[in-house]
Formats: sequence, C-alpha cells, structure tokens
Amino acid sequence: MTEHPQHPPSVLTYTSTHDFDTTIARLKAVLERAGAVVFADVDQRDAAALAGLELRRTRLLMFGNPKAGTPVMAANPHAALELPLRLVVWEDEEGRVQVDYRDVAQTLGPLYGIAPDLLVPLQRVAELLRATVQ
Repeated sequence: MTEHPQHPPSVLTYTSTHDFDTTIARLKAVLERAGAVVFADVDQRDAAALAGLELRRTRLLMFGNPKAGTPVMAANPHAALELPLRLVVWEDEEGRVQVDYRDVAQTLGPLYGIAPDLLVPLQRVAELLRATVQ
C-alpha cells in the first residue's frame, strides 16, 4: 500500500499493477464472479467536467450481494447507510492507479451493533479486491 492523504482507518488503499481501464474491468468481473451486483459506475471526472471543474480520473463503483447485505440491513436499518458497498478507482500524481475501499466489516460491528456472524461474507471483500488489482 502507498501513503496518501488522510483517511479513516477503515479505508484500505491498494495500488493496482494494471492500467486504469484494466483495473475497472478486472474489478467488475471479479465482483460479478463472486455473486455481487455492480449497481452503479459513476465517472466522477466526467461529473466534475460538467461543472466546469477538473479532476483526476476517478470512478466510483457501488456493488453488493443482497444475500450478504440484506441480513445486515434487517438487523439494523441504519446500516443501509453503509450498503451497497463502494470502492473508488483513481490515479495519483504519478499516474499510478489506486483502489480505495471502505472496509465496512470494520465499522458495521462497532458502529451499528451488527453481529459478527452477519459480517463474515463482508470480511472477504477486502482480500478479494487486493488480489484482483495486484
């Protein structure tokens, strides 16, 4: 992992060994193979351009598996603020592709009181993402 500006400890940053577009394609493919649905792919650079602003290449993917997320939201409706899961792919100043993922398995238990057994499927996501980009 590379050092970047401040972020919460639950945000994991992985440096991809692939170019930007390949990283996005690999992430989408592995998520779908793992049973997740990619609900949205937001090009935040394009959105910035619409407002007349510039932003480095930045894409937000919203994804999840209803079999994993539904029991969490049923246990605590407020936990829906953390779901679906999100990751951001962005280019740093040196042109390296970074992947940020907020590991909700670290926050749903202590912040929302979600039972550990409900978090097991979500705990696998961070390693899946790391292995996909390296």
